[in-house]
Amino acid sequence: MKPFLDEDFLLHNKSAVKLYHNFAKPMPIIDYHCHLSPQQIADDVRFKNITQIWLYGDHYKWRAMRTNGVDEQFCTGNASDKDKFTQWAATVPYTLRNPLYHWTHLELKRYFGVTEILNEHSADRIYEQCTALLQQPDYSVKSLLRKMNVYTVCTTDDPVDTLEYHQKLKNDGFEIPILPAFRPDNAMNVADPEKFNSYLKKLEGVTNISISSFDDFLFALQNRHDFFASMGCGVSDHGLEEIYAEDFTGSEIDSIFNKVHSGKHLNDLEQRKFKSAMLVHFAEWNWEKGWIQQYHLGALRNNNSRMLATLGPDTGWDSIGDFQQGKNLSKFLGKLDNDDRLAKTILYNLNPADNELMATMVGNFNDGSVAGKIQFGAAWWFLDQKDGMVKQINALSNMGLLSRFVGMLTDSRSFLSYPRHEYFRRILCNLFGEEIENGELPNDIPWIGKVIQDICFYNAKNYFNW
Repeated sequence: MKPFLDEDFLLHNKSAVKLYHNFAKPMPIIDYHCHLSPQQIADDVRFKNITQIWLYGDHYKWRAMRTNGVDEQFCTGNASDKDKFTQWAATVPYTLRNPLYHWTHLELKRYFGVTEILNEHSADRIYEQCTALLQQPDYSVKSLLRKMNVYTVCTTDDPVDTLEYHQKLKNDGFEIPILPAFRPDNAMNVADPEKFNSYLKKLEGVTNISISSFDDFLFALQNRHDFFASMGCGVSDHGLEEIYAEDFTGSEIDSIFNKVHSGKHLNDLEQRKFKSAMLVHFAEWNWEKGWIQQYHLGALRNNNSRMLATLGPDTGWDSIGDFQQGKNLSKFLGKLDNDDRLAKTILYNLNPADNELMATMVGNFNDGSVAGKIQFGAAWWFLDQKDGMVKQINALSNMGLLSRFVGMLTDSRSFLSYPRHEYFRRILCNLFGEEIENGELPNDIPWIGKVIQDICFYNAKNYFNW
């Protein structure tokens, strides 16, 4: 029987052990999509305790705690940090076979040297040990990024963000590039006229452009797109239920904008046409600047309206959606390709039933201009676990070129999430190792090791021009 979380964790054969320890493990980390706070990095924050760095904002843990019968006061409420940690510790034993169990103990071990199992009996010791370490200078946010061998970080930023903390990081000469990513979801969300017009006021404020027409709106957004580019941004990102690809005319979009700008509600088709137009404009700007565009597809968000009203979005009330992705995705990418304006693109899929759809869709628009121009992105959100990663890797292997895959990212709000890259790398190496041992792949460790290194680091470095 193997011990839990030993050096060969998730590696079940000798070839996998060689591939991981000799090739994957030493590779730096490129985190090209995350939700880390640039302010906390710029200020080189030191968290007061393990709860603040580990449980604040982590809706994965909150969902598990709620399912375990833990009251909301210990998740997002006003309970003390110590009591919140204690409740999480008491929940951990019940997360067996959930990725949280692995992530929790990997993070405790890699950052804090904790090797005992977290539960209600060990909670006090672990809380005190980790909290004490967090007071030391080498546990500041910047030091944690250095500790995990992070090469580059891409945050997620709204067009109206000032990017002042990205500028501060540049001025301070922090050696790990912290780059913004352009996330214009709020500029497309016209379901609520009041919220949309409030957003327009913010856009006017940061651009000093008066917005009274759709052309003004586009001009202001392109101004921000240009500003982001001047700050080193080369990546855009969208979080969408599905790609929107309705037919529209310029006059239709002008009328739709005027309607919502006047405070009137749009019907479903009008909203879809507006979103379709915006996606095309954003994609064309991305192509003009040579940016990479990312589309996170398939989340059914904010299902619990009562808790949304109480806590707001991104608090753990989302699920996998069952949207029809193929036809509109093909139409959208095809339009850009026909106009020779299709930028490098990464598609992330949240419904495992669509894995093969996505893996084959990217092949439709890889035109030989650059290796892996259109990517089937890493297993995302609810699929960011062993089974989900294996299914994504297998779909991409069977229907595309896994060797050109840009690999893993954290998609996290926590500075303690970087062992997710280790988790992915171990799973990847084990898959290759099994097939070497079974005679399904040649026993060419140097070549397969190079492919592993490419997936873990070099493909992303070359793809993003970092």
